[in-house]
Amino acid sequence: MEKESAIRGMLEATTLIVSIMVAMVMVSWVWTKMVKTLWLNPKRLERVLREQGLQANPYKFWVGDLKEIMKMQEETSSKPMISLSHDLCPRLFPFPLHMLHKYGKNSFLWYGPTPRLIITSPELFKDVLNKSYNFTKGRLNPLMNYVAPGIVRYDGDKWAKHRKIISPPFALDKLKTMTETFFQSCNDMIREWEKMLSSSNGTWCEMDVWPSLKNMTQDVISRAAFGSSFEEGKQIFHLLSDQSQLVVKHLQRYHIPFWSFVHGKDLWKIKEIDRIVTDLVKRIIKKEEKAMKEEGEVIKKDLLGILLESNQKEIDQVQGNHNINKNVGLSMNEVIDECKFFYFGGQATIASLLAFTMVLLGKHTDWQARAREEVLQAFVDQKPNFDGLSHLKIVTMILYEVLRLYPPVAWQDRLAAKDMKLGDLLVPAGVQIFMPTLMLHHDEDLWGSDAKEFKPERFSEGISKAGKGNSPAAFLPFGWGARTCMGKNFSLLEAKMALSLILQNFWFELSPSYCHAPIIQLTLQPQHGLHLILHKLE
Repeated sequence: MEKESAIRGMLEATTLIVSIMVAMVMVSWVWTKMVKTLWLNPKRLERVLREQGLQANPYKFWVGDLKEIMKMQEETSSKPMISLSHDLCPRLFPFPLHMLHKYGKNSFLWYGPTPRLIITSPELFKDVLNKSYNFTKGRLNPLMNYVAPGIVRYDGDKWAKHRKIISPPFALDKLKTMTETFFQSCNDMIREWEKMLSSSNGTWCEMDVWPSLKNMTQDVISRAAFGSSFEEGKQIFHLLSDQSQLVVKHLQRYHIPFWSFVHGKDLWKIKEIDRIVTDLVKRIIKKEEKAMKEEGEVIKKDLLGILLESNQKEIDQVQGNHNINKNVGLSMNEVIDECKFFYFGGQATIASLLAFTMVLLGKHTDWQARAREEVLQAFVDQKPNFDGLSHLKIVTMILYEVLRLYPPVAWQDRLAAKDMKLGDLLVPAGVQIFMPTLMLHHDEDLWGSDAKEFKPERFSEGISKAGKGNSPAAFLPFGWGARTCMGKNFSLLEAKMALSLILQNFWFELSPSYCHAPIIQLTLQPQHGLHLILHKLE
């Protein structure tokens, strides 16, 4: 008995010793990894960049420049702009602008432990975007996986596969069939505005149109993406909107030490919304797949139906070639992510474009009158159609100028996947490239001394001749190269439909209560709404 007890004691002691040793090895491994990730690697990258003449603040363990970035951002967003100025860079990018003023164009900043090289040259923008296999989306902030799902976060061959399958829904011939969908949602918004006018004095009223624009663009993408299931789609997109607001709240704070423990409740809510949305989208997909099997074809020509049809064709084609690769087509989870991408790509960006178009036309009523005259000549009081919308020259010039001054996506990031040459610089693997599209669009060297003024006439001969140097790479609201936004034509067609219907029915001006305070919340948005005085067109 005593012998068994001694043996048991020895076993327990051995187990304890082994457990302690394993724990020590694990702690040592974690510590080594943390030291490498949070100190050794950042210092190595800093040395390589500084040896090439690039300058920045000294690296601060773990947080880098994040505290200063957040402090400056909070200061600028805490108060509106003094006047209706289009000089947005000091408000939206105060810290990068501070670094450029302090160190010159060859500078970088620290986003946590990651160095971000700031580039402002259109040639370098173009070079980075053309080399999409080498300058990748990289390791996104995990929170961005919730608001930038699907193809937008993929790289390399996976991106190419998704692009091939997802492109068909956005082809021009498919968009023609969606013109009626755009009209229905936009017309519903017009009818709501007419009701508000009637409940006022019947001829004019003051209102904040920003909620209406967001609701309308949500309605459009719900109908376009899910067809007859658009009511379920609206529920999904409302949830995604709530989720994106939570993500924005914490996005920059992600690299702050122990942030996730402090804000665990919001993180739980973000994940719970994601679970609910996934279940809802899966239900709609299964319903559409069932209809496809029963009918043998896609009856509803919505984005989801066309996507499923394109996906099935890809699977059938590969199987027909007897390809043994099982990784063909999109999985259920990948289709779900692409449906979420429809929302972020097709709602928030268009709402932003329409909002700032109305701001600028509410201020520059001469251009509003010119656009209205063009719309009335094209359609009189008839329903706008695809061909007519495609030939609106003045409206297109206005939209391009709004996209230049107020790009919905104000910057892009890329990561050097390996050591890369960029101009005269050697960019080591692991360095991020920060590309502020807004700065490029406002650069006086590229656009002239009137770069920060609203002048749609600069686009009278198209994009290629709009800038001072006739460089189309200086205008990048939809990206560049192979990764140019697939939804470009979708966005412009919807914006033209909405603007045409508004101009057919109303004229508007900025309200004295309008507070000019653009802010980035994933996309560029009016922080305090969009207050207009809306007049019924005589």
